[in-house]
Amino acid sequence: MALSKDQSEFYGRTLEMTRRQIEDLDAQIEDELARVKERLAELQNARNAAIQIYDGACKMLGVENELDKAAEPEPEIVPED
Repeated sequence: MALSKDQSEFYGRTLEMTRRQIEDLDAQIEDELARVKERLAELQNARNAAIQIYDGACKMLGVENELDKAAEPEPEIVPED
């Protein structure tokens, strides 16, 4: 079924408009992911620092670190720039 000139123009405009929307949404998704990764890195760094302090206090007191297995430092997440 052939499209009329008006239909063809309509669908051409629709393609272009939705392509721009998709590109904009993709950019927003990337920005949001970068923010989330950065926040995760901050939280993991804070957690790792707290684990080191806790472990040091356990050693100074001569008590077993009951969080030893759960307290293993998480691998560092490096935010993408």
